[in-house]
Amino acid sequence: MITIPYLTALTTYFSYGLLFAFGQFRDFFRKIFDWWHASNLEGYAPICLGLEDFYTRRLYLRIQDCFGRPIASAPDGWFDVVERYSNDNNKTLKRTDKISRCLNLGSYNYLGFAAADEYCTPRVIDSLCRFSASTCSTRVEGGTTTLHKELEECVANFVGKPAAVVFGMGYVTNSAILPVIIGKGGLIISDSLNHNSIVNGARGSGATIRVFQHNTPSHLEKVLREQIADGQPRTHRPWKKIIVVVEGIYSMEGELCKLPEIVAICKKYKAYVYLDEAHSIGAVGKTGRGVCELLGVDTADVDIMMGTFTKSFGSCGGYIAGSKELIQYLKYTCPAHLYATSISPPAAQQIISSIKVILGEDGSSRGAQKLARIRENSNFFRSELQKMGFEVLGDNDSPVMPIMLYNPAKIPAFSRECLKQNVAVVTVAFPATPLLLARARICISASHTKEDLLKALEVISQVGDMVGIKYFPAEPNKQQQDQQQQQPGKDTIKLD
Repeated sequence: MITIPYLTALTTYFSYGLLFAFGQFRDFFRKIFDWWHASNLEGYAPICLGLEDFYTRRLYLRIQDCFGRPIASAPDGWFDVVERYSNDNNKTLKRTDKISRCLNLGSYNYLGFAAADEYCTPRVIDSLCRFSASTCSTRVEGGTTTLHKELEECVANFVGKPAAVVFGMGYVTNSAILPVIIGKGGLIISDSLNHNSIVNGARGSGATIRVFQHNTPSHLEKVLREQIADGQPRTHRPWKKIIVVVEGIYSMEGELCKLPEIVAICKKYKAYVYLDEAHSIGAVGKTGRGVCELLGVDTADVDIMMGTFTKSFGSCGGYIAGSKELIQYLKYTCPAHLYATSISPPAAQQIISSIKVILGEDGSSRGAQKLARIRENSNFFRSELQKMGFEVLGDNDSPVMPIMLYNPAKIPAFSRECLKQNVAVVTVAFPATPLLLARARICISASHTKEDLLKALEVISQVGDMVGIKYFPAEPNKQQQDQQQQQPGKDTIKLD
């Protein structure tokens, strides 16, 4: 749990209050202006109305240039960012022909497969020539190629499950699967900080939803015990089934799930475990097999394993792995399998090839080297940020490390100042995070060299001093410690 300093919370509330007040003031005069210039759509209700529209117009557009920056190269350790300008106070942004070569600290390219790879790229090009860019069909019609069958077998073997099914979009993997495996009369117990795809999937299922405190097994057990005792609303009948949904690495916190404790509780109360490994599969564990391998959890104890190919594998899409009965049922009933176009064959080949590299089946040790490098890079970068005095969330071994910003004025300031020094970072604010908990989310890659990380640390430290986001005292470096030890104290008498 994040503890906000009182002064920081006070100034953050004041800043948002000021923005809200000025926004309402401007909207008041906007209504007067619109009254004099009646719309051509008289009689229609406004299509954009409400707090979401207010937030977009009065808060988001002020700092729109910090988001959605177009790039003109592969998202490797360094990439080309297209420069933009605005003539109407950020309401619209126009691209220029100028590009800036920037250090990439924002992409999910954990193992560096998003750029050209000596093993993967030639095979992806061959698959493009053989199968074309799209199957132009669903899986149950003409959209299942030999690559799709090979990919599903490859994924199942990699994550340690009997079977798997793949989809063309990671977000849909959660939002379309949950309504299929549980419905009315069922209970979903979800971590309070689960991804939006899980939230929407749970809401669309029709099941009863209960939330437990983020990554707190003791509260999960309390919720489970209470819900099992009470049963379904009104009727108090036993639940048809109970599913506990957690993530391997929480994408906005960088924290590892307390999976061993959660699995033990679910076993005790006979609840199914649904594990979202979007950010952990391929990125953590000795052989890249995710949090189960890292934390020593038997994959047989996790009933449904979900993951995406957009992070560690340099591709697109997602997967569900589980028992053969579960996967066969999903292939018969899941809309994402029955009605959506199947994953692109070159994208499928990219995933297959990257998994082979990770496992060393390409005949080299590059996969093991990538895994060792992402772990070393992540732990080094996190440690150095903390020494500088930044408030950094997350656990060791996690390649996701949020730096807390809090105040809304510091969101654009941090992003723009880093970009001026050719370091591209991602800033995150409401509604992706709670209103007070804005942050910069750093994503480390195996493609980053030690020199890249040192440059990033230098720039972030300078900008952190400028913006004022070093909320803790910095640790003295080795040179300063040596000087302090050599200098005699004020009360020390030096004797000959």
